Amino acid sequence: MTSMRPWRFVLWFGTVSLLADFVYEGARSVTGPLLASLGASALVVGVVTGAGEAAALGLRLVSGPLADRTRRFWGLAIAGYALTVVSVPLLGVVGTLWAACVLVIAERVGKAVRSPAKDALLSHATASTGRGRGFAVHEAMDQVGALVGPLVVAGVLALTGGDYAPALGVLALPGVAVLVLLVWLRSRVPNPRSYEEEHAPHEHEPHEHESATPGSAPAALSRLPRAFWRYAAFTATTTAGFTTFGVLSYHLVERHLLAAAWVPVLYAAAMAVDALAALATGWLYDRHGARVLVVLPVLAAVVPALAFTRTVGLAVAGSLVWGAAMGIQESTLRATVADLVPPGRRATAYGVFAGVVGAASLAGGALTGALYGTSIPALIAVVAGVQALALVLLGVGARAA
Repeated sequence: MTSMRPWRFVLWFGTVSLLADFVYEGARSVTGPLLASLGASALVVGVVTGAGEAAALGLRLVSGPLADRTRRFWGLAIAGYALTVVSVPLLGVVGTLWAACVLVIAERVGKAVRSPAKDALLSHATASTGRGRGFAVHEAMDQVGALVGPLVVAGVLALTGGDYAPALGVLALPGVAVLVLLVWLRSRVPNPRSYEEEHAPHEHEPHEHESATPGSAPAALSRLPRAFWRYAAFTATTTAGFTTFGVLSYHLVERHLLAAAWVPVLYAAAMAVDALAALATGWLYDRHGARVLVVLPVLAAVVPALAFTRTVGLAVAGSLVWGAAMGIQESTLRATVADLVPPGRRATAYGVFAGVVGAASLAGGALTGALYGTSIPALIAVVAGVQALALVLLGVGARAA
């Protein structure tokens, strides 16, 4: 029996994510303009931001099985958050492009370390709250931080005449709060797995403080369900045709549609749309299942068609549609994995899922960055084709279920 009810755990963990998003989304809102100010081209921005997302996702192939094998979910979560909150303030004081690129990727590596363990911890509580609703509320709280962080960065940039050092340095304060709150939450709920055991008792598996039976195959190495692989194929395909905000913001600044100080404000608005989309699709997911994901490829196809125009209104609309697609990616996709995979293999599943999607993210960042510099109409057409294929894969998976 835990000392905290499931919804309270979700809300407190949401507060951790709120503060963390304050930090890293504040930084990500200016990644494109920051790299451009250091001499980066659109291709470099696309490759670096794509590589960052690939690191954030691909390295979970290691951190996910490690979490299931060692049961050190809290330790990995805290270590990953620590790497992120240290990298972001340093990003504002480096003066070379290569160092900034390293820190952009390092911040994403922190996400890779923590995410499978964090999602596994959260998935146990959502067994009681409802998968879709629990992950959606958590994502919506994420986006409060993702809204505030870019606005703070924008405000400091405006006050300092575009100086990135103080704008990113101020993000160290919520970073410290993240670590303090995590340590407190771990002391209150050392074993969130008990939420799921109380909700639906099942055969015993070792907890974080226990070891697997000597000579037995670790749960992390067990075979993942076929439905999981079909779902991963769909998600990887739609991600391969998904434009990064780094490229979107590069377009806005380099085409003189928005001043650099206004880009974080637009990013904040996109994060608000993200939160609303997460809540809506999370509620629909609990009622109608994974079929609600049909909207994701449609939104992803619309983004470049709107965002890469020379009209401010359309470009802004495209960025807001990007936010809606991100809300679905960050909430309902995680809820679906939790429903497809049993608890003992769930961190592994999150890691494998993220690794597959990470490779697609790298391809997508490079693809959109390269096509942007060559032909925007070709970029729009290619993305539309990729998303059409994703819809086909989703339909095939639904029929096979």
